[in-house]
Amino acid sequence: MDVSGRRKSFGHKLAARKASSVEPRLGMLVKRAEQAMIRAKSAVLKLVGLTPAQYVALVELERQPGITAATLARACLVTPQAMMILLKTMEQQGLITREAHPRHANVLELRVTDVGREALQGARERVDPIEERVFDAFSAKELVVFRGLLSRFIDVFDRE
Repeated sequence: MDVSGRRKSFGHKLAARKASSVEPRLGMLVKRAEQAMIRAKSAVLKLVGLTPAQYVALVELERQPGITAATLARACLVTPQAMMILLKTMEQQGLITREAHPRHANVLELRVTDVGREALQGARERVDPIEERVFDAFSAKELVVFRGLLSRFIDVFDRE
């Protein structure tokens, strides 16, 4: 499609969106969906003494034992500074350990402790039903489309 065709298409979509000013903006819907899920997960994670950020970190550490704080921060979509604060708290709670890398003294490897694994198991038992409720709201085909649309939405911003 040429540039003028894309502009016409975009103009048509913009006009359609403006005509329907009663509908919430797309960004607002995405934010509300995210907040609804975080609110539901926060409530059940609190019962096992975890925050959503700690839960995500434990899931990732279980998946990649021995990774560094910088790698974990990227995987959890937070800044390295925020991750360091989170890790300090998690270490104080006995959820993780930070140990020197066998060959690189300046690199700390992160690992989940038995206490962390127990907390993660309890968290999963409470979080999984929340995610199942979301999955149950859509057919298998709709979930494939939904994931594709969300990925495309993210790609729009990742290309900038």
